[in-house]
Amino acid sequence: MICYPNVKINLGLKVLRKREDGYHDLETLFLPYPGIADCLEIITGDDYSRTLSGLRERYPSLTQAISEDGKLMITLARREGVDWDPLKDLTAKAYFLLDAQYSLPPMKIYLEKLSPVGAGLGGGSSDAAFALRMISTLANLPLSDEELASYAAQLGSDCAFFIYNRPMFGSGRGEILEPFELDLTGYRIEVFIPEGIAVSTADAYRGIVPREPEVPLKEVLRRPVSSWKDRLDNDFEQTVFAKYPALATVKTELYKKGAIYAAMSGSGSAFFGIFKG
Repeated sequence: MICYPNVKINLGLKVLRKREDGYHDLETLFLPYPGIADCLEIITGDDYSRTLSGLRERYPSLTQAISEDGKLMITLARREGVDWDPLKDLTAKAYFLLDAQYSLPPMKIYLEKLSPVGAGLGGGSSDAAFALRMISTLANLPLSDEELASYAAQLGSDCAFFIYNRPMFGSGRGEILEPFELDLTGYRIEVFIPEGIAVSTADAYRGIVPREPEVPLKEVLRRPVSSWKDRLDNDFEQTVFAKYPALATVKTELYKKGAIYAAMSGSGSAFFGIFKG
């Protein structure tokens, strides 16, 4: 089974308050962005991989690992190389999470990472959510979207969004989701990924001063796109721009190119612009 986990962008991101559990309550609108996607294949232990030979041709080396019990083999491929333990990849964690509950059959995961790491686009979260759905299908588990989203929320704050993969208003840590009608007919979205800058979420939160917005985010989102420039904010921009001044220039350049609205996605470093046409 092969799929292509897409990334997301955030329309507005407000950090409201610090929680007793150490997390923050936030509000944002998650929007799928199909223009950037990974390639994920998951097969049962005795099946034949349709992607492995292609990965070997395109990448000089692959990063592989096998779980201690031998039930999971995972292969990762990335142009820049893989600097994390494959068994700690979110796709592997998705397998282990369901295996603990349902005693899954042996499986093999092949992940080609094409989405950037540390860019605020949620590529890893998307991989995890797609993996949960694929694994549940391969294992014939009768899990609803709501049940899959509940598992996804255990893997990461924005993982649950990718189970639904349509415009969703997120609150809490980002795992509390509700559908949101958004009409961007007549607009196009372009994503820009600065070279050589990866922003950690911890760095982005450092210096954040939580606050309630003067105008509720939902109200701002219901206004015309042409009004968003001065009203729709990503609270992380202030702290991230302070550490990476070059990123402020990226946003300015998007407006110079004609964007109706431009912002950083998530905790950065990726940016997107909304253009007419």
